[in-house]
Amino acid sequence: MQFDYDVVVIGAGIHGAGVAQAAAAAGYSVLVLEQYDEVAKGSSSRSSKLIHGGLRYLESGEFHLVRECLRERAMLLRNAPHLVKLVPFHIPVYRNTRRRPWKITLGLMIYSLFSRKRFHRVPRSDWNRLDGLRSDQLDAVFSYYDAQTDDAHLTRSVLQSARTLGTDVITGAEFRQARLDSAEVKVSYQKNGQSTTVAARVLVNAAGSWVNHVLQRVQQQSGAAMEQYDMDLVQGTHIIVPGQISHPYYLEAPQDGRAVFVVPWKDNIMVGTTELSYHGNPADVRPTQAEIEYLLEIYNHYFKRDLTRGDIIDAFAGLRVLPAGGGSASSKSRETHFHENDPARPRVVSIYGGKLTSYRATAEKLLRRIKTVLPETTPVADTRSLEIPDID
Repeated sequence: MQFDYDVVVIGAGIHGAGVAQAAAAAGYSVLVLEQYDEVAKGSSSRSSKLIHGGLRYLESGEFHLVRECLRERAMLLRNAPHLVKLVPFHIPVYRNTRRRPWKITLGLMIYSLFSRKRFHRVPRSDWNRLDGLRSDQLDAVFSYYDAQTDDAHLTRSVLQSARTLGTDVITGAEFRQARLDSAEVKVSYQKNGQSTTVAARVLVNAAGSWVNHVLQRVQQQSGAAMEQYDMDLVQGTHIIVPGQISHPYYLEAPQDGRAVFVVPWKDNIMVGTTELSYHGNPADVRPTQAEIEYLLEIYNHYFKRDLTRGDIIDAFAGLRVLPAGGGSASSKSRETHFHENDPARPRVVSIYGGKLTSYRATAEKLLRRIKTVLPETTPVADTRSLEIPDID
C-alpha cells in the first residue's frame, strides 16, 4: 500500500510542533496541517510564558508531573538557551496568606530536590529591593528558580526544527474529514478553496481546544464518528500593564487564594492567570471584564498601585483542556491524556491537555504508542539533546 506520509498531525501549536519534531527525528515522514495562516495562533501564544515544574501541583500530590516538567525544563535550558531563561521567582508570605512559611518551605525543599536548584529566604534587609511590593504585614519572602520563554517563539522554533528534519507544514489548511480503515487513514483538507486528500499510517489530533471538533470529523470503518474524551475548557486570561519589575512574583490572590504570577514581559508587566469555564467556539475566546478587574485588583493590592482598565496595554485569553467533572479548575489534574481508536493498534490518537513545559515528553510518549503501526526506521536525531534553532 502506498502512503503519502507516515504521520499526519492536525494543529501547529506546541504539541503539534513537538509531535512533528519527535516523529521526524525518529525517521518518519510527517505532515502538519494548521488551520490558521500563522503557527501558534491559539493557546500556544496565550500562556503565562513560563517553563516551570508547577510548584503548586505539589499540593495536589502530582509529584510525577512536577518531576517530569523540571526534567524537561533542564533539557530546554540546555537545548534552547536563547529561548528559555532561568530567573529568580519571589514568593511573599503575609500574615493573612493561606499557605504559611513552613508549608512554602516544605514545598520548595521538594521542588529544589527535583530541580537541583537551591531556594532561599530573602533577608528582611533586602525587602526594599522588591519592586515596590507592599511590606506591611509581610512575614517572609522566598526566592527560587524557574524559567521564562516566549511561548509563540518557542513553538515556531520547535516546528522549524521539525521542518529541518523533513516535516512538511501547510498553514491555512482547514481539516475537513478523515476516514479510518484497518491499514490507513485518509485525511482531507482544504486550502484556498482546493481540496486535497492524503493517505497516512497515523493521524495525530493535536488541535488543542479544537480536539473534539476534529474528532467529530473522523469516521471509523463502521461509519460512526470517533468517540470523544469528556473534557472541560477552562479560560485563562492575562493582562499587560505598564511598568517594570526585576523578576517574577508568585502571589496568592487575595480574593480566593489562587496562585497568580506577576512577571516582567517585553518592558512591561504581565499578570495572570484566571480560571473560568468556557463553552463557546474556541476561536471566540476573549478576556471578560470580570477577569480583567480580578487581575487588576491583585496587581494593585500587592504593588500599591491604582491602575484602571484604561491603563491596560493588552489583554488576551487562552484555553486549557482539562478532564470533565466536579471540582474547581485548579483542583483538576494537569496530566496529559491520550485517546486512541484502538490501544493495541492506534491509527488515530488525540492529545487532551498537556503543558508547554512538557511538550517534548508528551511527544515522546505519543510516539511510543504509535510505533506499533509504523515501519522500522533509523532515527536521525534525539530530541533529548537536539538543539532548537534560533529563528526570527
